[in-house]
Amino acid sequence: MPKKTIAISLGDINGVGIQLALQNHKNIKKLCNPIYCINDDLLNQAAKLLNIKIPKSFNTYKTKGKFKIKAGQVSKKSGLFSYNSFMDAINLVKNKKAIGVCTLPINKESWSKAGIHYVGHTDMLRDVFKKDAIMMLGCPKMYVALYTEHIALKKVAFTIKYKKLKQFFIDFYNSEKPKKVSVLGLNPHAGDNGVLGDEEKIIIKAIKAINKDLKKEVFIGPCVPDIAFSPNFRDKYTYFIAMYHDQGLAPLKALYFDESINVSLNLPILRTSVDHGTAFDIAYKNNNNLSSLSYINAVKKLIK
Repeated sequence: MPKKTIAISLGDINGVGIQLALQNHKNIKKLCNPIYCINDDLLNQAAKLLNIKIPKSFNTYKTKGKFKIKAGQVSKKSGLFSYNSFMDAINLVKNKKAIGVCTLPINKESWSKAGIHYVGHTDMLRDVFKKDAIMMLGCPKMYVALYTEHIALKKVAFTIKYKKLKQFFIDFYNSEKPKKVSVLGLNPHAGDNGVLGDEEKIIIKAIKAINKDLKKEVFIGPCVPDIAFSPNFRDKYTYFIAMYHDQGLAPLKALYFDESINVSLNLPILRTSVDHGTAFDIAYKNNNNLSSLSYINAVKKLIK
């Protein structure tokens, strides 16, 4: 069976993305045919700084952007390049030159300096495809989907609306077909029957409605957030839905930081990503012990 082709966006070139791509190319090449969205000028600069020889089979797409790499620094030019790299990867899939996109980490401040108004990859994908993309992170041991992502904590409660939440459940189910999903409450003790908050009443209504439509009990909850990730719960559930970013990602990263990945659901294209940032503090440094597991897992998830 011929290998599948995937597009890889290099993320912020001042970060660790290019190191991951160069160091792991041999192993990635065994899994698929990667197309790296980077141009020769930046590739040669990075390889020289990292003291890594560019493999002959390192196939590039020539993403535009010419500037001096500044290791570990926030930069308008590197932000624009990472945006262009991602856009080129998306277009490769749209034009059927690749089956999916694997993204390496961007820096949100660099995007802002470059005048890019999106707060991340998922936000941009929603706009490009006019779909409510769902951000899910994790590994086969535990996946966490986020009802809200990069918004201020004080705004989360106002987003919990019945129709919106039920549609989120529908889209999530259609994307993953899970057997069971633990849905976390918003408030401590899942609201204690309204004593600590009444958002759980809306969550309960949405859960009952989706389970009725599915004619089976798939979504369970609202579960008490502070015990939802305990060993007993994780024995019962692989999938969790968190109401906000840190509610779900703090326990996930404490348990499975190195191996977790980021997956975009409910889109017409496949997209996975590493579950870590640009690591500016170790970018281009010798013996930085950079873990490759998240990157390799992201590629594996994509080609499956």
